[in-house]
Amino acid sequence: MAKELKLGLTFGYWQAQPPENMVATAREAEALGYDSVWSAEAWGSDAFTPLAWIGAHTERIKLGTGIVQLSARTPTSTGMHALTLDHLSEGRLILGLGVSGPQVVEGWYGQPFSKPLARTREYIGVIRQVLAREAPVENDGPHYPLPYRGEGAWGMGKALRPITHPLRADVPIYLGAEGPKNVALAAEIASGWLPLYYSPFRSEVYADSLRNAPPDFEIAQIVTLSVNDDIEAALAPVKAMLGFYIGGMGSKKRNFHKELMGRMGFEEEAQRIQDLFMEGKRAEAVAVVPDEFADEISLVGPMERIRERLEAWRESPVTNLLVTNRDPEAMRTAAELVLG
Repeated sequence: MAKELKLGLTFGYWQAQPPENMVATAREAEALGYDSVWSAEAWGSDAFTPLAWIGAHTERIKLGTGIVQLSARTPTSTGMHALTLDHLSEGRLILGLGVSGPQVVEGWYGQPFSKPLARTREYIGVIRQVLAREAPVENDGPHYPLPYRGEGAWGMGKALRPITHPLRADVPIYLGAEGPKNVALAAEIASGWLPLYYSPFRSEVYADSLRNAPPDFEIAQIVTLSVNDDIEAALAPVKAMLGFYIGGMGSKKRNFHKELMGRMGFEEEAQRIQDLFMEGKRAEAVAVVPDEFADEISLVGPMERIRERLEAWRESPVTNLLVTNRDPEAMRTAAELVLG
């Protein structure tokens, strides 16, 4: 039996300026029955501050970081952010985390990208200690040792327990993950998963990784939802996004988004997109993005077509659709289509 889907709104990360009418848009989403609103970070604005601003002007809608980059903060710092925002919002935080990629981690944060799986496991373990507040926080792992006793240490470090009592020890933690092992880790240690691309028509791509996910495991997928009789025009921004991420968000040597597209059945096309993008032929790179792929990961077309294709999402493991369109009329249409 097809399940009900929850609906969320994502602001992403800021471009040159903050998004307009952010608070009013979040309030409209709350009034329409949206379950959550999400904020991201790249190498500009941070993810937590917009949610604090939104949380101060809303009452019920959940506040998700989608995603917070591990290398931007120590795990205890992220634990403090989570503890604080969860209190201020009266228990509405969803903490979305991810490793980002080597270009950002090493180029922007000045941290090594090595051992992303081990780092993630250790990072979440420390955060859970902070939120549990059962004992002073200690960690003997190699990535985030607490207390620190390595090079340059004064030898005076003391294991500490957070001064502030957390509102919830079980703040939901979602992992942004693309690779099979990363997704399996999310199913093992997290409350939910934030995929980059997901096709409800190709659920076998992630089936092995999600085999051990608990029954209440959440999957929150960003989708472009566009009501438009011209399907080609509706797919244009999706293809532009794919061309940029697959062609340029990563190095020629290693691009996780390109690798994911390959695992989803479009390896040859992904390689062609990257080759063209790296040659400076961005328009040509976008042009060769397959309509089939763009269509499978989005919801576009006339209303009846979207209603029909929503059934595939309801039958899939996905539990939350996070829409990107913040136009009030588009938000109302999304609520009508998804929530009924």
